[in-house]
Amino acid sequence: MQQDRLWNDWHPVCKADELGDDPKQVHVLGERVVIFRNEKGVHAFKDLCIHRGAALSLGKVVDGKLVCAYHAWEYDEQGACTKIPALPCERPIPKKARAVVYHCEEYMGLIWVCLGDEPEELINYPEGEAEGYRTIICGPYEVKANAPRIIENFIDVAHLMFVHEGMLGDANHAEVVDYSVDFVDGHLTTSKIPVYQPNADGRSKGGYTDYVYQVLRPTVARFTKTTEGSDEEFTILTAVNQEDNEKSRVFMLLTRNYELDQPDEPYREFQDTIFYQDLDIVESQKPELLPLDLQAEMHLKSDALTIAYRRWLSELGIETGTLPLDEEKLERMKKKSAVK
Repeated sequence: MQQDRLWNDWHPVCKADELGDDPKQVHVLGERVVIFRNEKGVHAFKDLCIHRGAALSLGKVVDGKLVCAYHAWEYDEQGACTKIPALPCERPIPKKARAVVYHCEEYMGLIWVCLGDEPEELINYPEGEAEGYRTIICGPYEVKANAPRIIENFIDVAHLMFVHEGMLGDANHAEVVDYSVDFVDGHLTTSKIPVYQPNADGRSKGGYTDYVYQVLRPTVARFTKTTEGSDEEFTILTAVNQEDNEKSRVFMLLTRNYELDQPDEPYREFQDTIFYQDLDIVESQKPELLPLDLQAEMHLKSDALTIAYRRWLSELGIETGTLPLDEEKLERMKKKSAVK
């Protein structure tokens, strides 16, 4: 897959509590990756032993070292090979005997991996760490689609009244008011968008809520829902790991500041229902690659955020999961943005 800007982004690969004593194989942007944990934290390598190409994820962690299952070569968290059993003791370990090391972090109950040499800052999700809020993890959800299609569906407000009718929307209240989209602090953000919702979060409480959407990264977006006259706040952050072409894994962080004494499972079940209502739609979309040429599809004012998202992907040069503009059109678009 293309080594574009996404290689320097962070991608969620699994729940932190799913990484136990044994190494685990995951996939990021078409690359096979092994993650493991030792007393110094979580780590990620290219899932390949330099000796004979075996998957390091088939091995085990012994005394903090990742041990290959094939010939028991041992690697420390820096990727250096520290032991080769077949090598006579008096001979030094070749300097070339190293694993390819990726960046790896644990945050908000997820393990995140970055393949690039110049990683972006890890996302900031303040609600997840704030007092008086509770965050749960939903997913991962397996989707046969590319990450940009999934993110665009998540930030598309006009489908709520039909795909999620009776829950997140009502077909008799389908009009989307004009709203603004701004680029603030390195991400896209909307003004408040009022939406009538019969059952906004599974509690069967109907009424208007205000959505504010933000696209934090090309494959990470969020929204916050509030109700006028209420202190209740509900936020969902969606992070997509594109494992390979048309194969993605989606994690969602749900945060609320109400009913903290109530069980989390009904909220998780409700979100599962919502997600699977979207699944067939997203997997059916053609072309599978998100078109960045705005003339390729029709657009309305209600699509303001998704239009801005496509433009942003073009400006960033994101090719993974997209059908990019040709160079001439891209240059014209950049000049137009600079004038504005």
